[in-house]
Amino acid sequence: MTTIAIWTSALCAVTACLLLFALLRQRDGGRAEEDLLARLYVMVERESAARMADAEAQRARLAEIERVLTARLEQRHQDTSQGLGRIASIVSREMGDMRLSLSEALRAMTADSATQLEAIREAVNERLHEAVERQMQTSFRRVLEQLASMQQAMGEVSAMTAQVGDLKRLFSNVKTRGGWGEAQLRAILDDVLPEGAYEANCRLSDKSREVVEFAVRMPVKASVPPVLAIDSKFPTEAYERLLQAVEDVNPDAERAARRALETTVRIEARKIAAKYILPPVTVEFAVLYLPTDGLYAEVARIPGLIDEIGRTSRVIIMGPGLMPAMLRTIHLGYVTLALEKRTDDIARLLGATRQEMLRMDGVLEKLARNASAMSSSIDEARRRTGAVTRQLRDLDTASFAPDASADDPVAPDGHGAGAEPDAAGGQDAPAAGHRAVPLPFE
Repeated sequence: MTTIAIWTSALCAVTACLLLFALLRQRDGGRAEEDLLARLYVMVERESAARMADAEAQRARLAEIERVLTARLEQRHQDTSQGLGRIASIVSREMGDMRLSLSEALRAMTADSATQLEAIREAVNERLHEAVERQMQTSFRRVLEQLASMQQAMGEVSAMTAQVGDLKRLFSNVKTRGGWGEAQLRAILDDVLPEGAYEANCRLSDKSREVVEFAVRMPVKASVPPVLAIDSKFPTEAYERLLQAVEDVNPDAERAARRALETTVRIEARKIAAKYILPPVTVEFAVLYLPTDGLYAEVARIPGLIDEIGRTSRVIIMGPGLMPAMLRTIHLGYVTLALEKRTDDIARLLGATRQEMLRMDGVLEKLARNASAMSSSIDEARRRTGAVTRQLRDLDTASFAPDASADDPVAPDGHGAGAEPDAAGGQDAPAAGHRAVPLPFE
């Protein structure tokens, strides 16, 4: 770098000399130019020599610096190599010790881990064994309980099968299933209506021998209230054929069974209308009761059947779900009738109370007049009592002061100064010296 700088300076000086020479040549020319060139040449030579000397000095200095730096670098390299060797030996020794320590620690940890794993394995095996045994016992117990329940259920199914057979035999008899529907209807009536609100197996007219199952007395104000006839019907054959057709998915048989059921219900409704609607003994409609909700649902599914029977035969078809609602309406009528009767009784009681209050007013007026007279008598008695009290006070004064009468001046009318006129009768009191005191009210 120093050599390059020296040569650059020299080139710059030469260039400056040449430029100066060119300028002077233009101005003076001839000999002056030769002298100037000689002078410039000398100056360039001197400058070049000085530059070369400086360059040599710089090269020598740089060589010395390079030698010194090389020696220092070699020394530092040796020191670094020695330090690294020492560090490597120390690290190797420490790594060996650490490796031994880690090996011993790993062996101890492996031994402890093996011991703990063995203990954990034994504990897990023991608990698993206990859990498996407990689970197996629980499972066996549940299986036994389920088997017992299954056996019990099978017994109940057997009993239920026998009961179903009994029910089939029961419902195969028309009179028996009619009795079952009648018993169910009686239970509903007893549950909703008050006691004595209906009559069972009632003959509606003396001229007729027909007997209705239940006749409900209507809550109206009459000496002989009309009754509502309720008859229970259970067309089992048509209903069972319909259920069997639905179960077999046989549309033709289902339609036939539904038509048979509709025909049966219409016939029963006409019979009820002819036998049990007898106004004014009965109301103008009757009730056909179907004992099961399923049967009522199938009848209700027939389009327009219930409305048509109600309109033409004046018979209302009801099932176990609707019958309590109608009976509660009748019961509400009984409650309303009882309230009306109670209102009449209360009105009569209020009328009697008014008469008694008028009599009491007369008695109180007489008592007020008697009380006024009694008050006057009491005031008169108090006045007389006051007069007696004054006479007794005068008597006490005369008893304790016997000489006072001699000192009192005598009035012109003959009375002493201590005498007082009687407030009641206007008479004068006797003198203080007298022992006998006449009573003023005698």
